[in-house]
Amino acid sequence: MANHLYKNDLPDGLDLGQIVAIDCETMGLNPHRDRLCLIQMSGGDGDCHLVQVEIGQTQAPNLCTMLEDPKVLKLFHFGRFDIAALYHAFGAVTAPVYCTKIASKLVRTFTDRHGLKVLLQDMIGVDISKHQQQSDWGAETLTGAQLDYAASDVLYLHQLMRAFDVLLDREGRTEMAQACFDFLPARAKLDLAGWPEIDIFSH
Repeated sequence: MANHLYKNDLPDGLDLGQIVAIDCETMGLNPHRDRLCLIQMSGGDGDCHLVQVEIGQTQAPNLCTMLEDPKVLKLFHFGRFDIAALYHAFGAVTAPVYCTKIASKLVRTFTDRHGLKVLLQDMIGVDISKHQQQSDWGAETLTGAQLDYAASDVLYLHQLMRAFDVLLDREGRTEMAQACFDFLPARAKLDLAGWPEIDIFSH
């Protein structure tokens, strides 16, 4: 396994395959206030490709081409946040998508624990560290520990997706999950437009 760090964008000609796991690191949880700092991606081969975003950067053509490619499935854990962060930073609508957090909430109704660390432990026997979660992702030079932490958030998502596909099928909720995944880009846009906590479907 190796980490490949790039500045501003993915390199020309890099093909990460038909299913790309993606996660983002930001300065905080408010996309309007807290800038996007790092995007980490994996094609499921054990390598992680990381793009460090400069302050004020608004374009990443190669990255956005992949995000908007209808033939590439983008795989997230809590995609709602990452899709919003990417759209706010670059104006790219990420689709199609799959979210392991949504899948977990649809089939693991026996628990309220749907964090990535718990899911990886329970479902595929992988233990990851969250020690660097609240570190300074806006630093000009990221540490090896930060890069390893960022990579751990995407390296196992393909395995997790396969495990959830089995459970979704077993519980008869595959179609429901797909409808939720399809709605995620719109949900992210609602968050950015001012409806983050309001259920517009309620009475």
